[in-house]
Amino acid sequence: MTAESTAGTSAQEADSGTDVARAEELSGALAADGVHGVALGYVDTAGVTRVKGIPVTRLSSAARRGVGMSPVFDTFLADDSIVSTDVLGGPDGDLRLFPDLSGLVALAGQPGWAWAPVDRRQQDGEPHPGCSRTFLRRMAARADEAGIAVRAAVEIEWVLGRDDVPAGEFAPAVSGPAYGMTRIVEQSELTADLLAALAAEGVDVDQLHPEYAPGQFELSVGALDPVAAADRSVLARQTIRAVARRHGLRVSFSPSVVAGTVGNGGHVHLSAWRDGASLHAGGDGPYGLTKDGEAFVAGLLRELLPLAALATPSPASLLRLQPSHWAGVFTCWGREAREAAVRLVTGVTGDEPRAANVEVKCADLAANPYLLIGGLLAAGLAGVADGLSLPPETTGDPAGLPDDERERRGIVRLPTDLGDVVDHFAGSELLRDALGPVLADAVVAVRRGEQARMAGVGPDDVAAAYRWVY
Repeated sequence: MTAESTAGTSAQEADSGTDVARAEELSGALAADGVHGVALGYVDTAGVTRVKGIPVTRLSSAARRGVGMSPVFDTFLADDSIVSTDVLGGPDGDLRLFPDLSGLVALAGQPGWAWAPVDRRQQDGEPHPGCSRTFLRRMAARADEAGIAVRAAVEIEWVLGRDDVPAGEFAPAVSGPAYGMTRIVEQSELTADLLAALAAEGVDVDQLHPEYAPGQFELSVGALDPVAAADRSVLARQTIRAVARRHGLRVSFSPSVVAGTVGNGGHVHLSAWRDGASLHAGGDGPYGLTKDGEAFVAGLLRELLPLAALATPSPASLLRLQPSHWAGVFTCWGREAREAAVRLVTGVTGDEPRAANVEVKCADLAANPYLLIGGLLAAGLAGVADGLSLPPETTGDPAGLPDDERERRGIVRLPTDLGDVVDHFAGSELLRDALGPVLADAVVAVRRGEQARMAGVGPDDVAAAYRWVY
């Protein structure tokens, strides 16, 4: 099913001879540095990174003609079972994976290998309508057309587990308290190797620290343009996993590793700019938001319920979304409000023009980052186009408010049932138009497939089902 088929292929050459010549140059340099293989990777609708590996000597061929891969993976579930839409999920057809050479990097955590993100095209060379990376690029272009430049970053939370426990189980590989130096001391070699590997790969690290849950850490990285930010999230995660494996340990990015405990988030930070000036500082709106900066944040808030299908897409995601756990489960916003789904970050006094941004706290790492960031851009830009204003901010924990007070303020808890998540998404004309029918239908089919697969399954078994997928 995944073997490359070249018979009858009529894919156009990638980007003329320029990319091919560049690929030949890069393959020679990589080979001289001891790289033997290139992993061509993309993220599917279920949030799983899929890959085709090629010898480094085949890089120029991949740049010219692409590498074959079935479109069926658009409707794979997290357990590799397959659902379908009217055009996806069958055994027929083929796509071509074209490496983006600007993202090609030698993997410091996997000596002998390099990695490149790919764009998926049809055999006639046209973009595949189910390609989430192409979708994100389209949304970034939409922002450019509106005169808005967006920068993004995805926070990465993970747990570090021992590899000498029974298969499928989790035992934390570190002890010590949340945010405690004990965890860094216990894994000082691993964390130092991780920082070195990320630096070698060009990943700009802001912070690396122990987090709240047993065995949990967090990595914060520098912001980039939307497509590069999603690429960086994929690269950083596979580097974390690879470095941990070299130390004999396992990593899980699953939203809920152990049911009933704090899970792993994948908070997304966004900042919007016009003519080099932040839209989140220096204005007359709340906390210095400009008119368009406020409208951008209000657009995110307005679309939060349907965005859950992209931000919290797994049954394991819903285990993580518990009130009073800083998971951002309520549709409200506030300055530095860690219980709100949308947190306005203003930065240190005097540094607001550089540092101000908005954080979507409800998101996790079961999300396809290209779908998620693209959906957030679509929502924020729609807010700007509609000239939205923010409702009054929420402070403290919304869970402590009486139900009637939350209702009066329009504060809603994010869905606790995946069926409700899908219903909200399916009813969003904004998101469906942004994704296009092929990609939107794939999202619906995969989410309903995961819902059906976990029907009647208890929280412990749901957590176990996804523990080592992400």
